Amino acid sequence: MKQILIIILCSFGLNLNAQMINSISKADKVYGLSKFWQEVNYNFVYLNKVDRVKWENDYKRLITEVQETENDYEYYRLLKKFCASLKDGHTNVSFPDTIRSSLYNTYFGEYRLFLTNIDDRAIVTRTNLSKKDEIPIGTEVIKVNGVDTKTYLEQEVIPYISSSTDYILMDQAVWKMFQAPKGTSFDVTFKFPNGKTKDLKLTHTKTIEKEVYPDFEDWQLFEFKWIEKDIAYISLNSFGDPAIDTLFIEKLPELYKAKKLIVDLRKNGGGSTNIGRDILMYLTKDTLLYGSKTQSRLHIPSFKAWGQWTEEKDTIGSKFATQAYLSYHDNFPHYFPYEADTIKLSAKRLVVPTAILIGHNTASAAEDFLIYTENQKHMIKIGEPTFGSTGQPMPFELPGGGPARVCTKKDTYPNGKEFVGFGIQPDIEVKKSLEDYLNDRDPVLENAIEYLKKD
Repeated sequence: MKQILIIILCSFGLNLNAQMINSISKADKVYGLSKFWQEVNYNFVYLNKVDRVKWENDYKRLITEVQETENDYEYYRLLKKFCASLKDGHTNVSFPDTIRSSLYNTYFGEYRLFLTNIDDRAIVTRTNLSKKDEIPIGTEVIKVNGVDTKTYLEQEVIPYISSSTDYILMDQAVWKMFQAPKGTSFDVTFKFPNGKTKDLKLTHTKTIEKEVYPDFEDWQLFEFKWIEKDIAYISLNSFGDPAIDTLFIEKLPELYKAKKLIVDLRKNGGGSTNIGRDILMYLTKDTLLYGSKTQSRLHIPSFKAWGQWTEEKDTIGSKFATQAYLSYHDNFPHYFPYEADTIKLSAKRLVVPTAILIGHNTASAAEDFLIYTENQKHMIKIGEPTFGSTGQPMPFELPGGGPARVCTKKDTYPNGKEFVGFGIQPDIEVKKSLEDYLNDRDPVLENAIEYLKKD
């Protein structure tokens, strides 16, 4: 019986591999690995936080391993794992379109499942409509392929995800825990809200059914509504499209009627810092806004050469020796000139008690927006810690067409306090519980309304 099972599994593996293209030559596989390794060594702003011995040993080991990969998918998985060891949300390797089009995450034929990290558990928060009673919202995935979910994530998912913060790593791991090529099967054990369990074999095939439960929310760049007669709500869902500034300004005549304001940034994954700043300037009396302080690495080859013979004790009282020593260790910083942004705005301002809603998906330029608000006494942040990653990525392409990027800029608070790797913290922490999902409640918004009513 064992021999038959092994033959069946091997045959499935061969069929699965046959679906994946193998278009990248061994030479290009080594070149792509080396290209990424080189760009990190030369440009990664957080190289000083990397275990360099491990980094170099991993690179040398991968020179052989990438050549032995059977297809482009396996090759990019190794690159993603190598990249993930840097633990930075703005430094990534992504699958090329030729691979991504062959991957599924939520599709399992007659089932479609969406998972959310709730208290470090993989919880079903959306299904296809016809399965909402069979696998109700709040169902937990407790085992995958015979091992508990925590172990499965640690071994098969987490090592391939680039993240600056542990909680975002878990969020993405749960969301992507079943991402794999079409035809891949998983043995899954579910635990229902009533405590009963059920085993299912799920195989990645296209789900024909379109309807889901609960329905997807309509995404809009900008949202406006009245919560109560004097509390206005706006949702700024991206700073990647300058049209949001126009949409905001168009609503100003009505917004001026508000006595209190809620600004929701929980869906805002970033974009341009300037776009967010141009909205914020209407919401403050200040003429100066203090944004993040930034730095990068400065590489002058001669200083690196001199640094080979420079010891740490030589740096005392010597700028030259300090630059040589730090350059040799790839850690000489270039601080960009820092000054506050001057606001010249003749239009009327809207300065009222303001609650800013933040969460794990508040990222990058949206975090820069929050840095600007740090000393605004009429503003308070409510929700969960933010994404904890920003910077200036340098993009480039790898063999096979996969995009990659390396973060080249470090951002901090004006006083040097770091938020990358930690997230910007809320003044009042509120998170959505499993009970809230089951009852379709938004405790962050409810808390903000309650807070503003007291003010």
